[in-house]
Amino acid sequence: MSVKAIFFDAYGTLFDVHSVSEKCEQLFPEKGMQISEIWRMKQLEYTWLRSLMDRYEDFWKVTEDSLLFALKALDLQASQEIRSALLNEYLRLKAFPEVPKALEMLSNRKMAILSNGTQEMLNPLVRNANLTEAFNEVISVDELKIYKPYMGVYELGTAKLSINKTDALFVTSNPWDASGAKTFGFQVCWINRNNKPFDELGVQPDLVVKNLEELANTLP
Repeated sequence: MSVKAIFFDAYGTLFDVHSVSEKCEQLFPEKGMQISEIWRMKQLEYTWLRSLMDRYEDFWKVTEDSLLFALKALDLQASQEIRSALLNEYLRLKAFPEVPKALEMLSNRKMAILSNGTQEMLNPLVRNANLTEAFNEVISVDELKIYKPYMGVYELGTAKLSINKTDALFVTSNPWDASGAKTFGFQVCWINRNNKPFDELGVQPDLVVKNLEELANTLP
């Protein structure tokens, strides 16, 4: 595998989206993980639906709307203050434990984040995790006003790093994102943290690992 540049998905790949469940649990005892799971499910669903309907709203708005749905689905009452407290957790998601070391091991290549998140969401995440120096670029779909897995998003990544797609590796824990990146023509690594089957979308990742440290140890 010849890799000159690596693109990383952010949510679920570098940063644990379910770290919000701690705050959810604090505010709504015994409901924390349920809120987090519904919240994430609707967040993804809304990105796909908005792309298909050509009704783009940025990822902060999508994340807010998804939270509102999750609270309604569980019949939970929440003030604006509580909703804001939960929403702001997305600005300080926890990086997975192996991420800093793995990125350091991979640092002899160009590296970038390619994410659905806005710059205003991604920059605090990267900064809070002390990862600012790890990336050449932090790239947001907000520039195109459409979400992954739209092919133009992956093309935007190659343009930003001035790299041929066949020389790049795309790393994600989301099977739908891996399928999109593979369809575009990237080499793809799927982070399968929970030993789940890959989606049946007619493509397969080039590499499957359990975490980013395994990826760093695998690449030459």
